[in-house]
Amino acid sequence: MSYYTVRGIVGRGFPILLVTSVIGIFAGQILNLEIEKLVSMPIILVLIPSLIKIGGDTGSMLGARLSSSFHMGLGSHLHRNPVVRNSVLAALIVGLSACTFVGIIVWITGSILGMGMPFTTLMALCLIAGSFELLAVFSATITIAFASHRFGVDPDDTVIPLIATLGDFIGVTGIFVTMHLLNLI
Repeated sequence: MSYYTVRGIVGRGFPILLVTSVIGIFAGQILNLEIEKLVSMPIILVLIPSLIKIGGDTGSMLGARLSSSFHMGLGSHLHRNPVVRNSVLAALIVGLSACTFVGIIVWITGSILGMGMPFTTLMALCLIAGSFELLAVFSATITIAFASHRFGVDPDDTVIPLIATLGDFIGVTGIFVTMHLLNLI
């Protein structure tokens, strides 16, 4: 059985590692391109790490649930599967609650440190960027999980690493798109 050998693990993991490295480099370059704008608003620098992790973490949680349902034989049809529907709904509730909590904590921190912005603006930024990130990441999670399962690749090996990194990329992009929509930059 070559699945749990060093060669099997490296053979499945190395391509994923390469892809996630490239995605991570792109996410870092987006931040690097906008660094002057970010330095002028230090509260956004406090917000970015926690906000971008919400999508990746909840997407990974959703991916793990979908992978478990595949292993138990429950995940076959996307459109009428209550496991998928309930898992997405639960992850969405957790993600939006986390975005709200992060917005409140960052606003309090900004107020204490004297680098705050209006509460409504910060909450709008958190909820719009967070919603965009969650919807994009959850769509990618479902697609990658079902594609992995369909092509005989263990979703445990692909979904979580790809979604965690993709969440960073989509989160950074979502924050900057939302900042442009709100005329912050």
